[in-house]
This record gives sequence, C-alpha cells and structure tokens, in this order.
Amino acid sequence: MYLACCFFLLGTILGSFYNVVGYRIPKGESILYPASHCPNCNHHLSPLELIPIFSFLFQRGKCKSCNQKISWFYPIFEFSCGILFALSYVSFGFTWELLIALTFCSMLIIVILSDYYYMIIPDEVLITFGLFLFIEHFCIYGLESFFLAIKDGILAFFFMFLLKKMGDFLFKEESMGGGDIKLLSLFGFVLGIEGAVVSIFLASIIGLPISLIYLKKKKDHIIPFGPFLSISAMILLLIHFDIHWLLWYGLYIFI
Repeated sequence: MYLACCFFLLGTILGSFYNVVGYRIPKGESILYPASHCPNCNHHLSPLELIPIFSFLFQRGKCKSCNQKISWFYPIFEFSCGILFALSYVSFGFTWELLIALTFCSMLIIVILSDYYYMIIPDEVLITFGLFLFIEHFCIYGLESFFLAIKDGILAFFFMFLLKKMGDFLFKEESMGGGDIKLLSLFGFVLGIEGAVVSIFLASIIGLPISLIYLKKKKDHIIPFGPFLSISAMILLLIHFDIHWLLWYGLYIFI
C-alpha cells in the first residue's frame, strides 16, 4: 500500500509535467521556457502553486493573481495519472517490467492530450519514448526477445497501414492519420502483434458511443482515434493481455 501511494504521488507530479508536454510540443514550443504561468494574466506560478491537485484545491480553482477560474481538467488529469501509475505498480509489482509499463503509459498520456488538443501525435514524443522502450526491452529481455518485439512492431505498422488504406477507399477520405500508424508499431513492440490488433477493435468499441454523442451535437466534428487507441492499450497492458487465454475463453463460451 505504501509503495502504491508513492507511485500515485509520482504519477500526479509527472502528470502535471506531461500536461505541459502534450500542450506545447505540437505547437513547437519549449517545454522548459517560459515557466508555468497563468494563460490569462501571465503570472508565473510559484512552487506552492504547482503542487499537483492540492494547489487547485487550496486556491479554490482560481488564479492567485487575477482570480481567473482554473479548469477542473488539470486536477482531474493529475489524479488520473496518479491512479494509472498506482495501477501499474499493483499490476506489475516492483519489477523491471514496471519500468516498461510506466514508460509506455507516460507516452500514451501525452498522446491522449496532444491528439485531443490538436489532433496531432508528435513524432518527437513517439521517437523519444520509443527509444526508451527499445533500451529497456533490450536490457530486460535480451537480444532475441528484442528482435521478436521489433518484428511484431513492423507487422503492427503494416496492419494499421493496410487498415488505413482500406478506410480511405471505403470512406473516400482520409480515415486516420499517420501518427496512429506509427503509434500502432509501438503497440506491437510492447503488446505483441496480437495485442496491437485487439487494441484497434477495443478502441473502436470504447470510441463508438462517445463518437455518436459528438456527431449528434456537431456532424462535421472530427474525432481523433489516438486517445481511444491509447486507452485500449493501457487496459491490455494492465490486465497482462494474452491472446491465448482470450481464445480459450471464446472456445469455452462457444462449447
């Protein structure tokens, strides 16, 4: 319980930073300068104003300088990141695999933000976290497993590429962005080709009701697929998805 709480706190701290990364990188801005500030009055936030969740509560959701309301999105996002880190620890324990899980989830958190804000999955994010994942996998599992994971990543890339081409043909317009295809290659590397393929179908199931609500309000609204893919990948990662037990379960239901 103690370590789970520690990882929760770590998640809230990094979540605050990931929010900056997801918001600034797609705009080509530095993640270090300018320092965190109020977007309304440009008041530079002090360390006491940067404490995840608690600063929002202590300030009653308002800027200390101009009294402008602060969105509830920030504390909710920080809390969600904390929960995700805690769940990663509960799922993997204090092991080397936990390092991969935290790196993977950190990447997906930023992808959700950037794709939601700007409908962009930045190459900088995928390349940076991809390199970390490559190094971690190689050091933990060895060379043979590393090349097998690379193979699954390549297969996932081409599967998503073919799916995109099929969607473009059927809908007579671009069905998904190139960022989604690159993202799936990392899904294949971490989750295996089976997990990457299942994540697409799970993302479709998760995204369908939300998409219908958005389209009902605004028919020309374009809905990014990256956040749904990321959520589905997190679920599969945390439950230690294995295609074999899914097939056995399906066979059991059928019989």
